[in-house]
Amino acid sequence: MPAADRRLPLVPAFDVIINGTPMATEARAHIISIAVDHSNDLPSMFTLEMVDSIALNQEVTWIDDPDLLNIGNLVEIKLGYADKLATLMIGEITGVEPEFAFDQATRLIVRGYDRRHRLQRGRKTRTFVQQKDSDIASQIASDAGLTPQIEDSGTVYDYILQSNQTDLDFLQSRARNIQYEVAVDDKTLLFRPVANAGSAVMTLTMADDLLEFRPRLASAGQVSEVTVRSWSPKDKKELVGQAKVGDEVSTMGGQSSAGALVESAFGAAVALVSGQPVMTQAEADQLAKACFNSVALELITGEGECWGRTDLRAGIVIQIDGVGKRFSGQYYVTSTIHRYAPPRGYITQFTIQRNAS
Repeated sequence: MPAADRRLPLVPAFDVIINGTPMATEARAHIISIAVDHSNDLPSMFTLEMVDSIALNQEVTWIDDPDLLNIGNLVEIKLGYADKLATLMIGEITGVEPEFAFDQATRLIVRGYDRRHRLQRGRKTRTFVQQKDSDIASQIASDAGLTPQIEDSGTVYDYILQSNQTDLDFLQSRARNIQYEVAVDDKTLLFRPVANAGSAVMTLTMADDLLEFRPRLASAGQVSEVTVRSWSPKDKKELVGQAKVGDEVSTMGGQSSAGALVESAFGAAVALVSGQPVMTQAEADQLAKACFNSVALELITGEGECWGRTDLRAGIVIQIDGVGKRFSGQYYVTSTIHRYAPPRGYITQFTIQRNAS
């Protein structure tokens, strides 16, 4: 994957491919900035900013080119250095936003999203009987014309209602209940566990890679235990699910997990979840563990900026070094923005989370 090497001249480069054909040199010359925004929570987005010729009396032709900027056109964005480029995103054009002025060159923003945006088209009400969340994700992917790449979620539910929700809102709400996430890679829908337990795939240091890093450690809202309480109408009994210190999927190399840290400093604190109906003990246990791990991941949050690297994406674990003992370590990346624009060149911004210190 292309990454900046400060021992060599940094020559950022890009390519834009529309409907399988590289953008013509004439139109490509009008691009003055590119941004690719990857997120774990929202459809990934790209923007191309274009500007017309300085000669104000020339006719603007590329704005109306149907092979270039039509709604629905498939766009592949590549970034990197010199001749080493990698695909950052494949998405569909959803918006064209020109700016006309009598004394300035015409500007244009071309905006598009990955195919996750298709899951936001319309609201549905339907039921799923005797299915897992992974089964539901597979069905929704197929309905949207996407190829499912699904990790088994384990628990079978008697009955699940999608109540006047878009497919994306519904699927993400199901994912949050089991500490999963929803992503799309071109034509593939991914439904997978939040991967903060994974190994770091790269190391960023203040000496070589990072331009800025702004972490925040906040104990407010952290708990040492989560308890889920509900009632099973089928078995006529209370259901209690619990997760506590020690139930973290990983402490991400930290000395003290979020729950252990606040328990040591302030004593035990229990979060009660009672508004979420669950029908089985397995469902109660799964929800408790998901809520506990989700809250713990908010112990340390922050933002950073580094020289552009195409392998820095949302959904991976990275190692950050050179920022002191407390804040050096592993972080889960929740979003990235890759920006290409002279004179700064190619920069990657990112947001992170960590559940230990």
